[in-house]
Amino acid sequence: MTPGNEPRHVAHETVEERLAEDIVEELDLHPVPAAEADDEEALPPLSEQIAEQLGGVRGLIESSIPVLAFVLFNVLLGESVAGLDKQTALLWAIIGSVGSALAIGGVRLARKQPVRHAVNGLFGIALGAYFAWKSGDAKNFYLPGILLTFGQAAALLLSVLFRKPLIGYAWGIMANKGRQDWFGNTRLFRTFQWLTLLWVASLALRAGIQFYLWRLGEANALGIVRILISWPIYAATFAFTAWAIHRVTSTQRPDLQEA
Repeated sequence: MTPGNEPRHVAHETVEERLAEDIVEELDLHPVPAAEADDEEALPPLSEQIAEQLGGVRGLIESSIPVLAFVLFNVLLGESVAGLDKQTALLWAIIGSVGSALAIGGVRLARKQPVRHAVNGLFGIALGAYFAWKSGDAKNFYLPGILLTFGQAAALLLSVLFRKPLIGYAWGIMANKGRQDWFGNTRLFRTFQWLTLLWVASLALRAGIQFYLWRLGEANALGIVRILISWPIYAATFAFTAWAIHRVTSTQRPDLQEA
């Protein structure tokens, strides 16, 4: 089976495992290689783990370019600068954003690099462009992303209420060879519970700030905020999560191996 052609989900997976896989994919997280997962001391430094999860500098730039293109085209071609009417400036902003997303996917395809995240990003950009064009309002370009982030926060919160924290399932997928054998470890279970709540707060903060600007109709500020605050909040949350889990697993390694 070639990479990228695996079944989306398998029959024996639980609902929680499927949701965790969706969260891992939506947050663009990556599994830790098996050899590293076997030995905590072999894990790369925290800074390298964070850089890997963010896709490196290139991933950061690629994810920001379509949004930046939308903001720049909408501002520079608008009535206050180039003098185009609102609808025409919006059309060019959509063309610039979708075009840059297609170009990024095309370059990756030409270099035979993974395009899954580029396709996911293009889908989000296209959906936002559709909302903006149908409503004639640039602020709605960001609405699908805001709603998706609120939805992720809600799913994580429900998992805590049902005592099946999705961050624990995500850890099992990424760093424990897919094993979900952490329920018997009280300290690790509690850690996953409050870490999941931390992610709820992080996602709600990101979406809440953008929703506030959306209500105000500040389309250009929305784009700038999305670029400037989303990644720092995500990086800080991931860094603290990795530190907290490592702190518990490094002191309870024998218990995990016996579980």
